[in-house]
Amino acid sequence: MTGAERLVAACLGRPVDATPVWFMRQAGGRLPAYLALREGHSVIEIAKTPALCAETTLAAVDAFGVDGAVLFADIMLLVEAMGVEVELTSAGPVVGAPVRTADDIGRLRAVDPERDLGFVLEAIRLVRAELGGRAGVVGILGGPFTLAAYLIEGAPSRDQLGARVLMHARPADWHALLGRLADASVAYARAQVAAGADVVQLFDTWAASLTPDEYDEFVAPYSRRILAAVDVPTIHYVARSGALLPHIAATGPTVVGLDSRRSLADARRVLGPAVAVQGNLDPALVLAGWPQATAGADAVIAGNAGLPGHVFNLGESAPREADPGLLRDLASYVHDRTAAASRPREEPADALV
Repeated sequence: MTGAERLVAACLGRPVDATPVWFMRQAGGRLPAYLALREGHSVIEIAKTPALCAETTLAAVDAFGVDGAVLFADIMLLVEAMGVEVELTSAGPVVGAPVRTADDIGRLRAVDPERDLGFVLEAIRLVRAELGGRAGVVGILGGPFTLAAYLIEGAPSRDQLGARVLMHARPADWHALLGRLADASVAYARAQVAAGADVVQLFDTWAASLTPDEYDEFVAPYSRRILAAVDVPTIHYVARSGALLPHIAATGPTVVGLDSRRSLADARRVLGPAVAVQGNLDPALVLAGWPQATAGADAVIAGNAGLPGHVFNLGESAPREADPGLLRDLASYVHDRTAAASRPREEPADALV
């Protein structure tokens, strides 16, 4: 199987010749090709220049031998296209004028993906053409709660308190905001697929700050609408999502992304064997060294118990300081271990008498 075939098949719960592998935030980091680009270009310049974005995205596939090519982009590009001033800082995105009132929400623009985000779509086209199927293209979207929290808080937040206060105090404004974000996300998701994305991952990283009831009432309907908008496999990822797992699955993704705070085996028990999963090696083990990384990978593989529908990934984003050589060897290790397990056993020949 090609990498793209392997990734899509696993997402759909079909048999594969080896477990597909990719790493969240694999493009960039300490890759030599990326560091060379950074000598002459800013992060945002690379993200907004299709040729540079494609080069960075492809460099990770070449360096790591993974089955998925995740675009070098940021989830906040969508809200920027809606007319919001966003600065990408080392501490995370900072919103110039937070969106907190009905008037603020009313000023958000509708998005035309080709006009407003054409640089992302062109990068997808370039990556897909260059890959030729050896890896699948992973499109990315910010989840509705996470985007709303950034807009309301104005910057990264530990507990998204301001967003949760608005959600309860002014639910009509909250639903108006998430409705606009969902509309833009649906258009953006469809455009990414039309440009060549094989899979789309919805990153609602902060949604676990909600209770299950809050999630179901205030977020799930919008996630469900976004995930249903495309006809390719979708992955829904929420960090620290243990209490929300069944609720995330109920929004209808093809795959539920798992963080590293819960064993894959336990998540499988909660979700049931028919639900495809992605994850979930602790990134700390990648930084701890090869013995720790392979022991952790073995635990993840064992936790899956040979079930179909598993995409190997880290439980969180790849650390920027991760050794590229270790990530390359880890991808190869997972391929080798799971390929051996997927081969049918040979029956012993009948004894001659």
